[in-house]
Amino acid sequence: MKSKLIIAAMVAATLAIAVSFFASGDASAIPSFLPPLLRWLGIALIAANAVGRRSLTAWILVGLLAGAELGHDAPDIALKLQFLGAIFLRLIKVIIAPLLFGTLVVGIAGHADLKKVGRLGIKSLVYFEIVSTIALLIGFAAINISRAGEGVRLPPVTASESLNTTPHNAAQLITDIFPENIAKSVAEGQVLQVVVFSILFAMALALVPEPKRRPMLAFAESLSETMFKFTNIVMFAAPIGVFGAVAYTVGHLGL
Repeated sequence: MKSKLIIAAMVAATLAIAVSFFASGDASAIPSFLPPLLRWLGIALIAANAVGRRSLTAWILVGLLAGAELGHDAPDIALKLQFLGAIFLRLIKVIIAPLLFGTLVVGIAGHADLKKVGRLGIKSLVYFEIVSTIALLIGFAAINISRAGEGVRLPPVTASESLNTTPHNAAQLITDIFPENIAKSVAEGQVLQVVVFSILFAMALALVPEPKRRPMLAFAESLSETMFKFTNIVMFAAPIGVFGAVAYTVGHLGL
């Protein structure tokens, strides 16, 4: 049944592409409603397949396709759905600080030997640097091969929307790594400052005697476990957030 739905969706998508191609040559030969109808039929079949699989990834794909199609067919409606993507992004952002704090404190303060933690940190940093470099190279190659974005004309940026491009020197960049107020860092989304505070806090907690360290460590463990469950709940809203964000983007750019 699942394979039949996938095949049917591929057939509908192929027909939609073929009909759109012929319609571009002779618009009067094919009804205007037929290409969108075939595309929506393909999306509906993919959604039916997602119902059977119960996969979050499949539903995110459905939200992406449906959002792109709605933004293309009805941009006026799509522009009103920006709040869906904004809500999802806010929920993602609210996870970061407490999750980083809990996991870093548990990971560092939970080990009595800080030397082992330091060696593990160096290995993690090297691994992160290597993987990040590989990801950047893959992205650079993909964007140059696919030439994605060519021909897209962005709307002019107004003075109120212009970005702050004030340059920072090396001393200022290093200073900005360290927080002066952790509550302010969390409120402003300064992730690196939250990480630095969490590492220093965990190192200080590791130096505290065991009877006094255990309550705070238990709190951090409970916090990290709770935030992992919180993340699972938020991810259920990912298809809706993707749908709203993609629909707004496509409708705003007029693709």
